[in-house]
Amino acid sequence: MNSLVAIGTGAAFAYSTVATFAPALLPEGARHVFFEAAAVIVTLILLGRWLEAQSKGRTSEAIRRLMGLQPPTARVLRDGQEQEVPAAQLLAGDIVLVRPGERIPADGEVTEGASFVDEAMITGEPVPVEKTPGARVTGGTVNGTGAFRFRATAVGGETVLSQIVRMVEQAQGSKLPIQALVDQVTMWFVPAVLAIAALTFGVWLVFGPDPALAFALVNAVAVLIIACPCAMGLATPTSIMVGTGRAAELGVLFRKGEALQSLRDVEVVALDKTGTLTEGRPTLTDLAVVPAEDEAAILTLVAAVEAQSEHPVAQAIVAAARTRGLVLPEATAFQAVPGYGATALVDGRRVAVGADRYMARLSLDVAPFAATAAALADQGRTPLYAAVDGRLVAALAVADPVKPGTPAALAALRAQGLHIAMVTGDNRRTAEAIARGLGIDEVVAEVLPDGKVAAVQGLREGGRKVAFVGDGINDAPALAAADVGLAVGTGTDIAIESADVVLMSGDLGAVATAFGISRATMANIRQNLFWAFAYNVALIPVAAGIFWPFGGTLLSPMLAAGAMGLSSVFVLANALRLRRFQPAAASAREGV
Repeated sequence: MNSLVAIGTGAAFAYSTVATFAPALLPEGARHVFFEAAAVIVTLILLGRWLEAQSKGRTSEAIRRLMGLQPPTARVLRDGQEQEVPAAQLLAGDIVLVRPGERIPADGEVTEGASFVDEAMITGEPVPVEKTPGARVTGGTVNGTGAFRFRATAVGGETVLSQIVRMVEQAQGSKLPIQALVDQVTMWFVPAVLAIAALTFGVWLVFGPDPALAFALVNAVAVLIIACPCAMGLATPTSIMVGTGRAAELGVLFRKGEALQSLRDVEVVALDKTGTLTEGRPTLTDLAVVPAEDEAAILTLVAAVEAQSEHPVAQAIVAAARTRGLVLPEATAFQAVPGYGATALVDGRRVAVGADRYMARLSLDVAPFAATAAALADQGRTPLYAAVDGRLVAALAVADPVKPGTPAALAALRAQGLHIAMVTGDNRRTAEAIARGLGIDEVVAEVLPDGKVAAVQGLREGGRKVAFVGDGINDAPALAAADVGLAVGTGTDIAIESADVVLMSGDLGAVATAFGISRATMANIRQNLFWAFAYNVALIPVAAGIFWPFGGTLLSPMLAAGAMGLSSVFVLANALRLRRFQPAAASAREGV
């Protein structure tokens, strides 16, 4: 890009030098000097570059603000004494004291005290979160009116804040596929402009009025200057920087810059149910036992088995048993069958708990509970079955409440013309009941953990591009397999590492925000490219002197330099408009 300016100003300066020190080498009528033109051109271009640097600096404010959230010092308890140390010297395991209104200097776990912490810089949510012993705290967040102590678990570059800064920097520095097209255009554009400038010089030299050499030089230089594709080169990276920075402020982190462009082309959004659409904290709602069996005794046996499991459904059953004051015996020979259920020995009896497919695998007929299970599924509850010593004895149901923000978030996605699908391991009847209540377009139910990738592939039929949203370890393969994977930030580290986009809050509205910022950024890039390219193409003939026969109008190289600088400033100003982007879901909640 600089070659056009360098050749143009160099030609003007060289011609002027010859005219000054060796005028005899030039025709008598062509002994003009253009030192002032070369000087003004370089001045205007440097002014434009300075304005660009100022504007580009503003696009990195998101990074600077994030880095500024880390407090410089921390108060720690060492050798029984309170000490104030630089935050950079904190060690994992240090007990850190936090007073009201202070920023938290590292990630950790509360050990003593209680307060409410403003986590808006991480989640984008303005409501402070209560912190009591055992709760996790994040470096850079702001303590409320209480005081507490916490044990540092991640310090320095390992904190969530440092990881966010790295993610945003990587996304801002990445090239989108559209940039490759811009690079190709520029690669051919510069030689084409040099050819046009040479042609302009030749035509004016042969057909131009006296002094023809001076006219030829001025117009060729004007072509070189006006065609400088600086604005074209700025069009994509500036929009990426502003777009990803604004997304970070809204709690959406693009781990891969390419996802900015890929999201725009997505037609189907596939959402995991548990923990994504729902709270991920199911509760036991129903328990029906066969005649002659005691409900409390059966629940005790089932809960003893589920106490060995980490699954949310298992924890719901255990919680229900403990709420009733039941004492759970020790279970042995525990075996979990992912996607099916679990079995163990309890007081010498073989107890199996799981879905209907698990009972079928054990050759047990669930027909006696068919009507009960159908009624429960129609209410959006997940039916499970229990067998003792090879005999079906009970049907249970758990329900996972839908997150409060889910309906509004799905409405925002539908408003963007997206097809919404739900992928779940629940039985089809339960899944369809939930989907009806939420207005979901398509349901892929009874999917085993290793079947989510196949579900994503199935949704791709017809050439549709698919985005998958999930939060669990079992979502990681699907997040990686989808065209764009979006991980709910409250989920597991494995899911987050597998995703292209991380939603720092558990609010599903951030999905709509991610799509919105992607489309706004790509539209901004298209506007920038159109302006930059159309501007150059339109003004090159003017600079070449096309209007000279119609009134003697020529474009001065100095004016060409000013116009070229203004085109770059326009592109940057247009990119900065992305800083005013507002998420659709938030606007809907506010009634905008």
